[in-house]
Amino acid sequence: MTDTPEAPQIYLVTPPEFELSTFPGLLSQVMQQTDVACLRLALATRDEDRLTRAADAVREVAHEHDVALVIDTHVVLAERLGLDGVHLLDGPRSVRAARKALGPDAIVGSYCGASRHDGLSAGEHGADYVSFGPVGGTLGDGAHAEHDLFQWWSEVIEVPVVAEGGLTEDAIRSLAPVTDFFAIGEEIWNTDDPAEALLRLHAAMQI
Repeated sequence: MTDTPEAPQIYLVTPPEFELSTFPGLLSQVMQQTDVACLRLALATRDEDRLTRAADAVREVAHEHDVALVIDTHVVLAERLGLDGVHLLDGPRSVRAARKALGPDAIVGSYCGASRHDGLSAGEHGADYVSFGPVGGTLGDGAHAEHDLFQWWSEVIEVPVVAEGGLTEDAIRSLAPVTDFFAIGEEIWNTDDPAEALLRLHAAMQI
């Protein structure tokens, strides 16, 4: 580890529901404001037709900005649609199968809640990154990803780490020295001006 860590990068997450006719334009506006490292399609629906049409719409925008596109959970769709990878929501359990299905060049990420053990297992199984959260608020079981978890991970583990869930400017400033990426979604989409909201959060990431 160096004494002067690089500022973390933005990992943008789509809303759980959006209008195909308008969201791609809004997404493009947001991406024009600041660099985005990766985009996650995170629709709540399980309807494959809906997911396919949404993936086609946002992929065009992502590629215009040279941003990788991954999809929540759906390994089969990631492969079928030629996406850059998948974001798994079940900790380490599906990492090996996803890696086998998508190949060595795909992005395979793993959300591990606040569990250091699950994060370590996901990394050992071949995850390209591990995501912990929520940083603000709590999960249904009351779990909360504390600063100490990110601090320990950044000092000991080489697998990149993502912070997500309930992010505020203060939380971002606190975690910026010990986090590689911030997964930002509802924090901006629920505002009147998502592009401006992202700029404010990005400013808080500067170490």
